[in-house]
Amino acid sequence: MKIKSNYTDTPKWKEVSIKSRLPEELNGLNEIAHNLWWAWNYDARSLFKSLDENLYEEVGHNPVMLLDRLSYDRKEAIVKDVALMRKVKKVYANFRAYMDVEPDKKRPSVAYFSMEYGLNQVLKIYSGGLGMLAGDYLKEASDSNVDLCAVGFLYRYGYFTQTLSMDGQQIAKYDAQNFNSLPIERVLDANGEQVVVDVPYLNYQVHALVWCANVGRIKLYLLDTDNEMNSEFDKPITHSLYGGDWENRLKQEILLGIGGILTLKKLGIKKDVYHCNEGHAALCNLQRLCDYIDEGLTFNQSMELVRASSLYTVHTPVPAGHDYFSEDLFGKYMGGYPEKLGISWDEFIGMGRQNPDDHSERFCMSTFACNTSQEVNGVSKLHGWVSQKMFAPIWSGYYPEENHVGYVTNGVHFPTWAATEWRKVYDKYFDPSFMSDQSNEKIWHAIYDVPDDEIWKTRMALKKKLVDYIREKFTQSWLRNQGDPARVVSLLNNINSNALMIGFCRRFATYKRAHLLFTDIDRLNSIVNNPDRPVIFLFSGKAHPADGAGQGLIKKIYEISQRPEFLGKIIFLEDYDMQLARRLVSGVDIWMNTPTRPLEASGTSGEKAEMNGVINLSVLDGWWVEGYREGAGWALPQERTYQNQAYQDQLDAATIYSLLENEIIPLYYDHGRKSYSEKWIKVIKNSIATIAPHYTMKRQLDDYYNKFYNKEAARFKKLSANNNQLAKDIALWKETVAERWDSIKVVSKSTELFDNGGETGVKFHLSYVIDEQGLDDAIGLELVTMKPETDPSDYQIHRVFEFKQVGHEGNNYTFELEVEPDIAGTYRSCVRMFPKNANLPHRQDFCYVKWLD
Repeated sequence: MKIKSNYTDTPKWKEVSIKSRLPEELNGLNEIAHNLWWAWNYDARSLFKSLDENLYEEVGHNPVMLLDRLSYDRKEAIVKDVALMRKVKKVYANFRAYMDVEPDKKRPSVAYFSMEYGLNQVLKIYSGGLGMLAGDYLKEASDSNVDLCAVGFLYRYGYFTQTLSMDGQQIAKYDAQNFNSLPIERVLDANGEQVVVDVPYLNYQVHALVWCANVGRIKLYLLDTDNEMNSEFDKPITHSLYGGDWENRLKQEILLGIGGILTLKKLGIKKDVYHCNEGHAALCNLQRLCDYIDEGLTFNQSMELVRASSLYTVHTPVPAGHDYFSEDLFGKYMGGYPEKLGISWDEFIGMGRQNPDDHSERFCMSTFACNTSQEVNGVSKLHGWVSQKMFAPIWSGYYPEENHVGYVTNGVHFPTWAATEWRKVYDKYFDPSFMSDQSNEKIWHAIYDVPDDEIWKTRMALKKKLVDYIREKFTQSWLRNQGDPARVVSLLNNINSNALMIGFCRRFATYKRAHLLFTDIDRLNSIVNNPDRPVIFLFSGKAHPADGAGQGLIKKIYEISQRPEFLGKIIFLEDYDMQLARRLVSGVDIWMNTPTRPLEASGTSGEKAEMNGVINLSVLDGWWVEGYREGAGWALPQERTYQNQAYQDQLDAATIYSLLENEIIPLYYDHGRKSYSEKWIKVIKNSIATIAPHYTMKRQLDDYYNKFYNKEAARFKKLSANNNQLAKDIALWKETVAERWDSIKVVSKSTELFDNGGETGVKFHLSYVIDEQGLDDAIGLELVTMKPETDPSDYQIHRVFEFKQVGHEGNNYTFELEVEPDIAGTYRSCVRMFPKNANLPHRQDFCYVKWLD
């Protein structure tokens, strides 16, 4: 036979992890490295940096990777370094003292679900504001020592890394994460094997590995489908944040909601309240319904318990921003659930429709969350009102201002976002109780006692730190992408840390209006190129890969930044991540935000700036409506002048130019005899003293407990007591009312006010006799009066007067109301009948309404 010259099969590679062994004296470092407590503890970060400063930078400030790559000789040298070991022992002692505190069992326990978490740039499971909020929430939950756990995804690729081509085109690059080098741990079962959760899809199961990110005292459980147990069709479910088509998005949301609850069940975890951070996790309530039904309860009984212990937080101010799924696609994966619930398919899919009987309407996760959660909230006062209007069709018997949608204005985690330099200033001048009482404005007023020189030195140190960071991080990429070394050198030389620096850094969606500044190029040119009062604008942010308009804005800004007159004066910094964000929110002088009203649900980057003496210039939208104080920042009006958006953009741009030319720039450069402006320092102090204390994550977490968690946990406890007896009673009562609702009728009435009108100052009497069909005092009546606004066709609620039930004979109940008109005019009036039960949390919990003649 002929011998082949080449005969080789394919290698069957196995992933083998070799861990770097630490000397026993350094074992505490490994424990700290695998707990993200270090991400908001500057002593811990400083310690890791001091182990090997160059390696620390090389590994992107990842302490797990740092310890793995430390040479044997360096480890031995660390152990022999007395001063360094003293620091190791001190940091570890602080860590253990922090970790060994028992959770506060007096506050309700919480299970928190979110699609993304921004904890640190090392762990790429976030993209933008939603993730930043969730990550900060877990950190504060840890600091506040509450009993909370969280569920999310361990993305193989996470969100993309951004680079710009030579012509300014955004290039999205997805880098795979090596899970073994991240600050996470495998969750192991009693046999030492990694826990696997089996999640039902169609007629098969997807198998998710369970990992844990330790966030101080909080456990964040992360699901991972990229494993050999799954098919090539299902491995990508956890590949990319918000990646893939709508089918993959649905599969992600099944995994987060249903898989998340199954994970907690497998780990033996049960909480008082289940909190959905956005609608992506809404199906957690579906799995909880199934679990109660499996225990022997009916669908309606189960719904009472699920609703009472569920909270849904919405972050999106427009219906188009929510997730909708066609009936065909939704049915493909969810078709078996009606049988489990004991209801019909139409009843099931109707739970995700504002109009349940409209078969053309797609299933909306947010609507499902509203229908299965007792409480719903927006993320700022203005956004709460916007959400009331957006969700009003779900509870069509009530007007937006009457429904139960509330709000908790977002905050930021102070220890994460306040630069180390500012932390030291606050530690020096603020009351020792500051960290446990961050929302106390009186404590923050101590900033007025800080010498102006110290404020200015702190600001300048952070500006220099930002400029150094830009030069260090971006020089090589600019040389690689911009082609002309001379241009890059000129750009670097033009970055002047003494110039007024203005930052515009956020997700590049069109409603953020990054283009406003470029409405009048000549005027902008004169602003940035004034030799006596230089100004630098720093832009940064990513556009979703599918958002062509957002990418177009980046390209336009980049092109302008490359023009000779703007080189080094307008700079686009690519790949906006948490590390760059920390530098920017502490290093610039002004934080600018120009959203289209009222599309900024909250926004938190400006709140981070507040903690660092950076002043906000923003449209009165989102949190800034509540946060703005005269003399502590600048604001564009909340009200629109033009309905035509192009005209409004021109007006807002002109307003920004005018503020810069006539107020902001002159104030910054009003140095007098000093090297800084005392008036500018006064604005910084006002901003820190009067705004910052109200936008900490400590305040936000306390608000969630005071507004939602406490009352939900208390009500759930009542409903579930004595084998869920009250839940069963309420369900039976609702079923009886629903069955007889259409039969309830008016026996007689006296409505002189409706028939003949009235006069101010004169009392009028209304009465109704209602046949309640044996329901026994189960309804209420109220007079709803509406008055026209500026537009005669736009009516708003004027007053609501509830009738008194004054007696009954058999099934006939008499209701009376005495009303005295207080303002003359033309009103619309009608009597609303509603179910009445003291055990309901609010009217929308059982939204049956009948309008009476």
